[in-house]
Amino acid sequence: MNRRISGRERNDGMCEAEFVNEANVARARRAMEPDAVLVHLAETFRALADPTRVKIVSALAQQELCVCDLTKLLGVTQSAVSHQLRVLRNLRLVKYRRDGKSAYYSLDDHHIETLLAEGIKHAKE
Repeated sequence: MNRRISGRERNDGMCEAEFVNEANVARARRAMEPDAVLVHLAETFRALADPTRVKIVSALAQQELCVCDLTKLLGVTQSAVSHQLRVLRNLRLVKYRRDGKSAYYSLDDHHIETLLAEGIKHAKE
């Protein structure tokens, strides 16, 4: 059932005559992921909105690196790298392993690398 909401004229890309197509809305609602999944996705995108964190993820997509390596690569302090890694680790984007006194970081799973690759492809278009 379609339902008319209002009929004002618009020039901003919005519908001029607003109708709700109830079947389309129901279909879209069934196809949507649960709120918890979408909130986690939004948090992931928010984490990747920081250029330093994107650089870290990009570097780790190539190989495992220790904090000292990332510090040298990015030209920032170890404290700054550690802070950014903590954010990425809390969102399960990266993981680490200890080897003596060093902590080596890598991407948590292949999905992160895929997300980064798709984002880079989009940015280049």
